[in-house]
Amino acid sequence: MRFLHTSDWHLGRTFHGAGLLDEQVAAIDAMAEMVRAEGIDVVVVAGDLYDRQIPPADAVTALSEGLSRLRSAGATVVAITGNHDSPVRLRFGDRLLAQAGVHLRGDVRGAGTPVVVPASDGGSDVFVYPIPYLEPEVARHQLAAGSERTHEAVLGLALDRARADLATRGPARSLAVAHAFAAGGVPCDSERVLRVGGGDRVSLGCFDGFDYVALGHLHGRQVFGDGRMRYSGSPLPYSFSERAHRKGVWVVDIPPEAPLHVEAVDLPVQRELAAVRGTLDELLRSPEFAEAEECWVQATLTDVVLPRDCMGRLRQRFKWAASLLHDPPLTALDHRTYRERVAGRGDVELVADFVAHVTGEPAADDDLSVCREVVDEVSAAVA
Repeated sequence: MRFLHTSDWHLGRTFHGAGLLDEQVAAIDAMAEMVRAEGIDVVVVAGDLYDRQIPPADAVTALSEGLSRLRSAGATVVAITGNHDSPVRLRFGDRLLAQAGVHLRGDVRGAGTPVVVPASDGGSDVFVYPIPYLEPEVARHQLAAGSERTHEAVLGLALDRARADLATRGPARSLAVAHAFAAGGVPCDSERVLRVGGGDRVSLGCFDGFDYVALGHLHGRQVFGDGRMRYSGSPLPYSFSERAHRKGVWVVDIPPEAPLHVEAVDLPVQRELAAVRGTLDELLRSPEFAEAEECWVQATLTDVVLPRDCMGRLRQRFKWAASLLHDPPLTALDHRTYRERVAGRGDVELVADFVAHVTGEPAADDDLSVCREVVDEVSAAVA
């Protein structure tokens, strides 16, 4: 039996203010083509289908059409809610959709009820246990967790229900789906923190007992232990911290007898990420940066003083420039305290220093004359 593991679509998300829906739809289309070409039996989406609990209308349309294309390509679809999704909204019509082969799970009370995938390879059926993202304060009441308020406690109880059901099935193949932060996972800048201080971490042993564990939440592709537990990562990069990521899916084969086989399949990238560094003049003129001209660009300027309209000027060459950082040479920085910098200096001198620092040019004499008049008037008024 062959599964496609994906997660963290975040439909409706933007990248530094630019819409990504066309790229997201293209990624889903590539998955649908993979279903046809690779004979995928089940597509598993491990949470965060949307970027917001109340998604924009075009994102809802994209999800509806995307799920339809995956199903039409021949795959059963199993998806869970993530921490960005609204369980109630995503589950609308879930029973009707399940009859059509699209299973949307957002209620932890169904943790012990698997999606049963009939075998197509002569082996046993595959039991898929979808565990949605669990908010501890809510889930602990639904799971009778008592005073336990950790992610690990509630997820462990939900997985216990899945393991208890699996034990009644006899020899069977199994797959768990969860949206959580597994201990040892590597985060990036585009994920929402579930709980500060590391309280969101879930130990790897919590997921024992399944042939494969399909995880969502972390946006980088990751593998744990013997390879049975993995994050697929997001299909697109959502921050410049993901510049080195390979975006794609896992294709998972769970044969009747042979060992598990998992293969990474990359998705097409519509626009690469690039980081460029130098003075504004260097970035605008040097052929070294030519390859970044069609990329999303994060520029770090090393000018001593930030030039005027630097982002506008950068976009004359890098039209997809999205992020600007300033990292002047350390030798140009004044490490004195504020008290030391202003000691013995008059108000007009301080204003002149500020203007020179911001603009990179000395303040004009006419401007300083106006400043002196204002300072004199204020001084006379308070005298």
